[in-house]
Amino acid sequence: MELILGQVSLRLAGATLLRPFDLTIAAGEIVTLMGPSGAGKSALLSLIAGDLALPLTGSGLVSLGGRDLAGVAPERRRIGRLFQDDLLFPHLSVGENLRFGMARAAPGDRPARMREALASAELVGIEDRAPHTLSGGQKARVALFRALLAEPLAMLLDEPFAKLDMELRQTLRGFVFAHLRQRNIPTLLVSHDRADAPPEGRLFSITRDGELRHD
Repeated sequence: MELILGQVSLRLAGATLLRPFDLTIAAGEIVTLMGPSGAGKSALLSLIAGDLALPLTGSGLVSLGGRDLAGVAPERRRIGRLFQDDLLFPHLSVGENLRFGMARAAPGDRPARMREALASAELVGIEDRAPHTLSGGQKARVALFRALLAEPLAMLLDEPFAKLDMELRQTLRGFVFAHLRQRNIPTLLVSHDRADAPPEGRLFSITRDGELRHD
């Protein structure tokens, strides 16, 4: 399963933001993208996910597992996303948040899968708790597994570690990357911090003139 970007570009109100580039992310590979604020990093993730909004416009091929995603609605692309904020539903319990992500699972299988996810996240027994009672690291792990339970074919990470303290950030990075590799999910990570990039992964930077450069 590969995520392929072919001659992808971005424009903001008609002006070039990101010049055409090619990039292939292999199954289980985590590619990191860095660049100054306003360079188009998050906009690129929105283009891939299918929810890019005006005045931004984009062009080029986005293909996942050999399927051209042009014209495919965001909810049908099977692309998961993690953000700086966990975006857990505050009116739902932890278990209900996890079950929300299981649209592809049979209803009878969902309770067991929810408990398996909590065990994998080292959060056994918290399914009835409200999200606001969790620590930042616990929320981040629940958000990750809610995304994984939706069975994504690719993942987009939009600075998901930015609001965590340094020690927790390092621990959670390893946790997230290990689970994505284990599932062979091609992943594009956007970050301002070079330390977020896995040492064995490729790193790209967006220059101020909109070029994508392999560091």
